[in-house]
Amino acid sequence: MLKFVEFRIDRRSGIAAYQQIVQQTKQALRLGVLMPGDRLPTAKEVAESSAVNPNTTLKAYRELEREGLVEPRPGLGTFIRRSLARPQAGADSPLRGELEAWMTRAHEAGLEREDVAALVAAVLEERYAGTTAADGTPEGREERMTSA
Repeated sequence: MLKFVEFRIDRRSGIAAYQQIVQQTKQALRLGVLMPGDRLPTAKEVAESSAVNPNTTLKAYRELEREGLVEPRPGLGTFIRRSLARPQAGADSPLRGELEAWMTRAHEAGLEREDVAALVAAVLEERYAGTTAADGTPEGREERMTSA
């Protein structure tokens, strides 16, 4: 099944176009937009819609393949192999609703997109600094619950 996925390449970002394709694919996987069995657009389709060299897309797809996220099927295309989606991050999750409410408050407080991005990036860095586990727990340390 081909879901409509259009990559948006920001040439001023300083991030290589192939890396943007990788990041956007992973984001779509995390949000459940792309699921196992879905076909990614061909390199030619991406070139036409995003004005990137087909080899750029192929490089991105090879990286995704190395990570076990996609698999090429000769003559058929490149297909999603596994998802990164978690129910807690879905469009209908309570956490997303809380984030949308927070974003509304940030906007009403006069914060611009770049301000919000900087604030979120700073909090993410503080929260996940030195973590390696998928659950965000610090490396080499278990989180323990204590009773009061």
